[in-house]
Amino acid sequence: MSTLARWARAEWGLLYATVRRALAASGWRAVPMTLGAVCLTAVLQFVQNQSWGYRLVQNTGAVRAEDPLWLALLRTPLSLFVPALDLPVWGALAQILIVFGIAEICLGWWRTLVIAYVATLAGTLYARVGIALGPHRPLGLPGADSLIVDTGPSAAVVGLALFLGWRYRAYATAGVVIGAMVAEVLVKDNLAGKEHLAAIAAVLVVCCLSAARHRRSGRERSGAGSGLPPIHS
Repeated sequence: MSTLARWARAEWGLLYATVRRALAASGWRAVPMTLGAVCLTAVLQFVQNQSWGYRLVQNTGAVRAEDPLWLALLRTPLSLFVPALDLPVWGALAQILIVFGIAEICLGWWRTLVIAYVATLAGTLYARVGIALGPHRPLGLPGADSLIVDTGPSAAVVGLALFLGWRYRAYATAGVVIGAMVAEVLVKDNLAGKEHLAAIAAVLVVCCLSAARHRRSGRERSGAGSGLPPIHS
């Protein structure tokens, strides 16, 4: 086995085996939430490109920093599936199918949606903080960014890819995701890129909290197995 093949097996072997087993056993039935998300994204893309549907999608799933916070929070769950008008929809559909599908198999549908929502919400809230700080402060944003629609599915995809890389020890892949998003901001300093970095920061916090919880559970199991009472804090 070549060095590259050994590296690929060490990096993606566990992830690949998990996905392959699920698809071999259940086929597309293994990812019902993902298929629903792909269909929803396709429908929203079709509707928002119609003269009668653009305003409907904007009023239900488009989030801008100028919106009242309560309204932005109300729209955020649907905004995960509203693709950007200026980008080809097939890219968003492919990202959701692949990344959401792998996450649904490996994490379960509800954890996938929670992490996707956390990543998207982090970008939404960062935009408000950045605009409040102003363009001349670190992490600040120009006021004009308050009119720009948030990232749609991309922040959720970035967050899920990062969490999967951490959870399945594909650390090089997780590093590439972070590096690519940093490069995006350096090359094209726009709101979407900075929202992706906010999503990464939020998911890194989730990773740290998950690691702490697993360490605590491991200590409690170790204490129970040794005849000692479980440790509670």
